[in-house]
Amino acid sequence: MRLHGDREPQQPQQGSSGGATCRSGAANEVWSYGETVYGICEKYLRIREDLRDYTRELMRQAHVSGTPVIRPCFYDFPDDSSCWEVEDQYMYGPKYLVAPILSAGQTSRDVYLPAGSWKAFEGGESFEGGRVIQAQSPLDTMPVFIRGEA
Repeated sequence: MRLHGDREPQQPQQGSSGGATCRSGAANEVWSYGETVYGICEKYLRIREDLRDYTRELMRQAHVSGTPVIRPCFYDFPDDSSCWEVEDQYMYGPKYLVAPILSAGQTSRDVYLPAGSWKAFEGGESFEGGRVIQAQSPLDTMPVFIRGEA
């Protein structure tokens, strides 16, 4: 996980040749955004570390057989017509369904869970799939569901 982007305020240019002509933006370390954001970044950095072995296996499969790491829901649920219509959520490998928040200030969203059992990544609430649910998403939580864990 890396924080990228053109950040304001821009720093003054140093020198006049080579890389010196590239100005840098404001600080972007996880601690540069204040305590609240630091806590959220730390939480997701720890989740990333907890998923390291899973991610490595997904990368190995992608290398060996071309299996996508991040894929549309219909990849794992080709017979579910609703999965062919969902455009704003995806599978992270075969195990995790991710429903990102795409608008500033949004605190909930509809999530289509394909047939089967699902468990919320945070909080552990269980759901039976084949339906749309309303997922809450405060600032520090992205809706993610674990397949077959309910």
